[in-house]
Parts: sequence; C-alpha cells; structure tokens
Amino acid sequence: MDGVRPADDVVLGMVAERLSAAMGRPWEVRDGIAKGPGTVAVRLGAGHTGGPAHLDLDFVLSADMAIGDCVAGYGATVEAAVDRAIQVWLGTTGGAVLELLVQDGSHAAHFAPGDPDGLPGWHAIHGGITGWGTGDDHDAVQRWAVQHVLLPHLAPVLKGTFEREHLVGVKAFFGGGEGGETAEIRVDGAYHEAGSRALAELDWPRPADGVSYARTFVLLLHQEGD
Repeated sequence: MDGVRPADDVVLGMVAERLSAAMGRPWEVRDGIAKGPGTVAVRLGAGHTGGPAHLDLDFVLSADMAIGDCVAGYGATVEAAVDRAIQVWLGTTGGAVLELLVQDGSHAAHFAPGDPDGLPGWHAIHGGITGWGTGDDHDAVQRWAVQHVLLPHLAPVLKGTFEREHLVGVKAFFGGGEGGETAEIRVDGAYHEAGSRALAELDWPRPADGVSYARTFVLLLHQEGD
C-alpha cells in the first residue's frame, strides 16, 4: 500500500477512540501515549516495521508490565487501513487484555487450567477470532477457527517454552489460498517455530479460489501446575 501513515498522535487518537467505546470510559492521548483509567495505557512500539498500515502496539498495564503485539490492516486509504488494524487488534489482543481488567466475560472467553479446550495448567483468556479474505470462501478459515479450538493442539509444543510465568501472550495468524499459505504462532511477540509448524499441520481450509485468513490471541494468566 502506498502512502504515509498518519502521525503517531493521530494513530493513538484512533486507538483511544476505539478503547473509549469498548470500555465505556474515556481514553485520551497524553505525553505520547493513549491513556486510560488507572495505570493502563497503549503506546506505539519502537519496531514500526512493515507497511504504513502495520502497527506495533503495547498495552501497558503497569510500569513493569506490557502486552505487546503487531497488527496490519487493509483498506482503500492508509487511514482506513490503520483503523482496520486497530479494530483487528482490539477484537483479538486488546479484547483479551480488557477482559483481564474486568474479568466478567464481556470482552473475551475464559478457559480454566483443567478445561479440555484450554492449555493444561494455565488460566487462559481467549480473545476473539477475526478473519478476512477474498472470494466465495473468504471467511472459511475464520469459521473453522471458531469451530476448532487451537490450544489443545498447541499445548504439546508450547509446554515448557515460556520465558515468564504469568501474562504470556500467544498470537495465531494463519490462512492463505491456492499458491501459498501462512501459519504463524508468536509468543510474547517472538516467532515460535514449533507452534507455527503445529498450526500449519492442522486441517484448516485452503480455498481453491481467493484467500482466507484468521487471527486470534490468547492471554495466559498464570501457571497453576500440570
């Protein structure tokens, strides 16, 4: 996509507007961050890699804890693509973090440590599943992801690989179509090779015409033993 991304304060203003609507409480841009209630805030990460609609967003919970993620959007203009990226982030990563704050099931789903659809030993907050694509089967991968939980398939390769014992972020991005596909797991922002390989081996749809992608995010709260 050609064009230049809006200034950081403009992007943060778009983030603040979306979060204000989602939380029903005001967010504002101040001192280079989108500031919410209490200690929470969102800052633009230092990476800024990729195209003009690629965002690195850190959801700051406290002075020493942030949940980072990157996201890209699409649209007819750069502004529309940035707004779409923010919506995708809020529907997946942001939703999981907001649910951590309110703990009432309004933003994301909860899986207890012993839930067969969760990750053994961990309390998991599962953000929404977004999707996009082209053609008649543009939502095929998203529909598959809604019907097939990922965590049990990833558990064997994720176990024992986390670098911290609480608030671990796991992102899944996968899909494609004829001629190519993507299957990516990132743990706290870092590419997880074994997880990505396990995701690629699952039987999610590969459309013959057009493309279909899905993205989701899981926040693992704390380990409670196997």
